[in-house]
Amino acid sequence: MAARAERRRVVVTGLGCITPLGTDVSSSWDAAVAGTCGVGPITRFDTTDFPVRIAAQAADELPLGDVPPKEARRLDRYIQLAVAAAQQAAADAGLDGARFDRTRAGVAIGSGIGGLGTLIENDRVFLKSGPRRVSPFMIPMTIANMASGYVSIRLGLEGPNFAHVSACATGAHALGEAARAIERGDVDLMLAGASEAAITDLGVAAFASMRALSSRNDEPARASRPFDRERDGFVLGEGAGVLVIEALDHAERRGARVRAELAGYAATADACQIAAPDETGRGAERCMRLALADAGLPPEAVDTLNAHATSTPAGDPVEAAAIRRVFGAHAPRVAVSATKSMTGHLLGAAGGVEAIFCVRSLETGVIPPTINLDAVDEGCELDHVSGKARAAAVRVALSNSFGFGGTNASLVLVRFDG
Repeated sequence: MAARAERRRVVVTGLGCITPLGTDVSSSWDAAVAGTCGVGPITRFDTTDFPVRIAAQAADELPLGDVPPKEARRLDRYIQLAVAAAQQAAADAGLDGARFDRTRAGVAIGSGIGGLGTLIENDRVFLKSGPRRVSPFMIPMTIANMASGYVSIRLGLEGPNFAHVSACATGAHALGEAARAIERGDVDLMLAGASEAAITDLGVAAFASMRALSSRNDEPARASRPFDRERDGFVLGEGAGVLVIEALDHAERRGARVRAELAGYAATADACQIAAPDETGRGAERCMRLALADAGLPPEAVDTLNAHATSTPAGDPVEAAAIRRVFGAHAPRVAVSATKSMTGHLLGAAGGVEAIFCVRSLETGVIPPTINLDAVDEGCELDHVSGKARAAAVRVALSNSFGFGGTNASLVLVRFDG
């Protein structure tokens, strides 16, 4: 890694998202600040025989702009979500009609699972009607890099085009690694983030079989409850979060509005278990420390933290303990928000959406709440932004994303003052 003085500064110039709270950044952010819950009964399939009948669904109809309807039907839902978010981000960054070197502009949009719905649908066709009835579009609709590829095609971006697949850390890894490419000088601009659409019958059944999901079917709005004593698992969500990040000098040359600086990033591994965090939290702790060091900031500089906090009995106290160790005496002054309490867990897309929420906190001085936190569980003690949003002077925000396989990512976002 180049010394900080030799690295190009990376800034955020565009935001785009689709979440269970809204079909764009404005509606999603306003709903999050208001403490709105996006969890409800599943409407996509018959859940009669399912132990879990709730999820955080995004809108059925997505704002796909000028994508032809026939073409849209050939895109898995996870690709549609990514396209909608990416087009918003590009417009927000002023890329529409802008003049810049498109061979030095790329796309890094990943997915933890990819086109699960298309895979399930074609498997059923195969079993019922045989191999000749399988769609010729199944492979490009299913593979995890096609969201990135399709966005590259739609926007005419000819630089690097790749997709990270690292479970629930996917979006944060995509942003961090895209920032690295900009810092090195390989590219000037990247669209980065992730998309996920796993609310299918098989997807819900599989997560429920792991006993990872909340079964609070009769109270869906109260099911996702990070750090709370009564939490019983996460709520499956869907959506996409995409950001335009670029070198500061490039943004200045084209007169772009700078929304924040992506100042630090780190990735670590627990190297411990497949589907549960290391109980010591060492991987998460090291990840946060390295991200802050990458940003050249001490722990005392952090004002707010968007926790990974999925609402699982095993995960939340491990992250809370790691946070307390990283921040030490400063921990009581770090305002911790767990927005999955409202959006559910967007799996790979979570890191992108939560980075967007951090940017909006930096811009507005408002930290969204953790809802449903009625009684903080033992071991989860932090300065929780509980129940309602908090106004605060926010200059530095940290966002955590941890995933199956013991993979960790942390991002440090800083208010841009020129």
